[in-house]
Amino acid sequence: MAEEIVTTTGIARHGATRLPSVDVDSFNIELKDDDGFLGDRASKGAFRKILDSLRKPLKKNGDDPLGKKASADIGKPELDQALAGNDIHAAALVHGAIEEFAQELAYVTRRFLRTKAWADTERIVVGGGFRQSRVGELAIARTDILLKAEDFEVDLVPIRFHPDEAGLIGCLHLAPSWIFEAHDSILAVDIGGTNIRCGVVETCWKKAPDLSKAAVWKSDIWRHADDEPTREGAVKRLVKMLKGLIAEAEAEGLKLAPFIGIACPGVIGEDGSIEKGAQNLPGNWESSKFNLPASLVEAIPAIGDHDTAVLMHNDGVAQGLSEVPFMQDVGRWGVLTIGTGLGNARFTNRRRDKDDRKEKKARDRAE
Repeated sequence: MAEEIVTTTGIARHGATRLPSVDVDSFNIELKDDDGFLGDRASKGAFRKILDSLRKPLKKNGDDPLGKKASADIGKPELDQALAGNDIHAAALVHGAIEEFAQELAYVTRRFLRTKAWADTERIVVGGGFRQSRVGELAIARTDILLKAEDFEVDLVPIRFHPDEAGLIGCLHLAPSWIFEAHDSILAVDIGGTNIRCGVVETCWKKAPDLSKAAVWKSDIWRHADDEPTREGAVKRLVKMLKGLIAEAEAEGLKLAPFIGIACPGVIGEDGSIEKGAQNLPGNWESSKFNLPASLVEAIPAIGDHDTAVLMHNDGVAQGLSEVPFMQDVGRWGVLTIGTGLGNARFTNRRRDKDDRKEKKARDRAE
């Protein structure tokens, strides 16, 4: 097994607790109360349930300002429009849902902060698809206010990069430093319960050695939930997407590193297996006979003139890692991702002073 680990990573272990810039104190914690998993109380679906419960009495009287469409089918742009529109009843209804959801998110966040792994957390970044809306931003801000009113010394802030790209950009922080000295981009994969997204991420390392200016050069998305593929079919489609991006990057003249970073739901084992938490993916990804990193190395043994290295970590961890450059004013921080469920990870920075001086000199030369 140890020999296989070296083959599939070549540089580190999957799901590692020690990364180039941070220690991962915990990830994918599944807290419970009498009603079940706490994450279910602060997910995207939970917000829809709250909205639906507020609409029910209005529907009986024919006074629902959001119309006849089911709450689950109302998109984020429509809810944002209701907030900003002239219909004050629609705006009030959405505001009511935001308030109830913020109360739930505050409750869940408090429970995390009271765990040993999340002790002394100074800042929490909130990502996931729910964040990419005015409704999501208001819910995050309201939760921050609720926590501060209860004397929790923690800041709740929306993730900076677009949630669709944060997981891809975060994969840069899984890679070793030599990647950035010899190459200007990597391949990254963000696997979700609905979509699989692949991208070429430019490091922009010469402009910003802290990777704060990293950007997705090009990406490809496949909504696998619509196709309901087998596990093998999903891997085959993923390989095809990656090979297409490799060809495009080479045609553009990018110096693509022989490295693929993967963000994937669940508890990631050192050997690249998924111990639990992958129930929303197509097929059985938790099987002892399945190893995604090994499958990718077999299908794409080399990128350019070098052997391919693959490193996989939890998707919540990867999203959080995109914030590393902006978290250097705190020591301990976490991430919550609001999507199908509630992803979570807690980090402790471990940057050394000489690293900071080196990056500052590089930045000064670039400027």
